[in-house]
Order: sequence, then structure tokens, then C-alpha cells
Amino acid sequence: MSLSIFCTVLFAAALHAGWNSIVKGAANKLFTTILVATSAALFAALIIPFIPLPSTHDWILIATSCAVHVAYYILVANAYRLADMSQSYPLMRGTAPLLVAIASVTWFGEALSLTAWSGILLISFGIISLAWTTSRGGNGKGAAVALINAVVIATYTLLDATGVRNAVSPLSYMMWLFLLTPLPLLAWAMIVRRKPFLAYARAHAGFGAIGGVISVISYGLVLWMMTIAPVAMVAALRETSILFAMAIAAVILHERLSIHRAIVVCVIAAGAMLLRIT
Repeated sequence: MSLSIFCTVLFAAALHAGWNSIVKGAANKLFTTILVATSAALFAALIIPFIPLPSTHDWILIATSCAVHVAYYILVANAYRLADMSQSYPLMRGTAPLLVAIASVTWFGEALSLTAWSGILLISFGIISLAWTTSRGGNGKGAAVALINAVVIATYTLLDATGVRNAVSPLSYMMWLFLLTPLPLLAWAMIVRRKPFLAYARAHAGFGAIGGVISVISYGLVLWMMTIAPVAMVAALRETSILFAMAIAAVILHERLSIHRAIVVCVIAAGAMLLRIT
């Protein structure tokens, strides 16, 4: 992997950790997620008038991906309801890159070297190991939902990689995806939870706007890199965002970095370096 691609994906990973930290620290995580996604849609709406319209084939992939992304948000909410985030998040984000790597062999015909496989495995198992030390809140139902969502994450990753690689305009695919994805969630909030959502939106619109812009840049960069580099490697490297999340927790939130987490940092970093030299 070239240095430019490597650094671009790491930058996207850092941005991903940034907007996820906004959601994690919010009083209402679901409402904040909807605000971030809606802000991303508004940002995309500013760009769409200046780019080509998607083709018929593009529209099919965009619509399918939007549906899968909505399923992802619903499953995330249920996973966090059934189990601690410290169990659910590592299972989702650590398992997905492995599934993408396995599927990409036949989906895209990408042959990965032993070094690349080693890097992906180190990153994935490093992240998954964070769920092993969960002392409370761990249960079978929460783990099952998290693993199902890992399949969903892998699915939209493969769909979106296919979309940007074959689209009339990769930028057009991305922006329409950002524009349409939050609409079902926003409709639900306005119909079912209108008053509390609007009150929350007025109080936290700034964080939503920041998170929305960051999320567009983050995922946009990842999809762009998937047009010029193996999807499995980009997907795995993106999950190094958990390293930046740990750094934010340690430096800004003053959370203690345990010995286990320090070891995990080293394992994930080693996996990232193996991808760099591939």
C-alpha cells in the first residue's frame, strides 16, 4: 500500500473516531446519530447540483446500500440496548473487516498476499479482543446482534465499494448515498418522537453539524481509496479508528489506558504497518 493511500485512510480513520466520539459522549446517542446523518445529508445537498446524476445501475446500488445502512443503525441501537458498548462495538467493528476480506476474494477477485492477510488478522483480532475483558453487560443476545451487524457492515462496505468503482461519477454515488440514507431515520424521529427530537436538535445542532461534515469527509475518503486500493485492506485499515478513539479517551476524557488496551494498541498498530509494507 502506497504511503499516500495509507496516510489518507488513517486520516479518515481519525475523523471517524472524532464523529463517533461526539455520538458516544452525547446524552441521546440515537438522536445525535440522526442529527449527524441529517447534517451529512444537508452537506451533500450543497454539492449534488454541481455533479452528474447517477445512472440506473447506480440508483439500484444506492437504494440497496441506503436500506442496508438503515438496518445498520437499527441494529446498533439494539446492540447497545442489549449489551455494553465495550462488548458490542469491538465485535461489530473487528469482525466486519475479516468478512470483507473473505468476501472480496470472490466479489472483486482480489488476491491478498500473506502479509496483507496477517495485517488484517492482527487488526481484526486486536479489536475483537477488547470485547473479551467486558466485566459487565455482556450477554449472548447482545453479542449475537453485534455479530449480525458485522455482516451488515461488511455488506454495505462491499456494496459501496462496488458502487464507487462502477459509478458514472464516484462523487455522485457518495453524495446521493449521504443524502438519502438518513431520510427514513429522520422520518421516524419526526413522526414518533417529534417534540423531544426537535428540542434535542435545537440544543445540539452544532455538534450534529460538525459530526455530519466530518462523517462525509471520513467515509468519502475511504470510498475514494477503495477505487484505487484493495477493498479488504482499506476496510481493515479504516478500523484503526479505534486507536484514535482510545487516544481521545485518554487525552481528552482522561480515561486510564489499561495494560490490555496498551497491548491491543500495539497489535493493531503492527497490523497497520504490515498493510503499509504490502
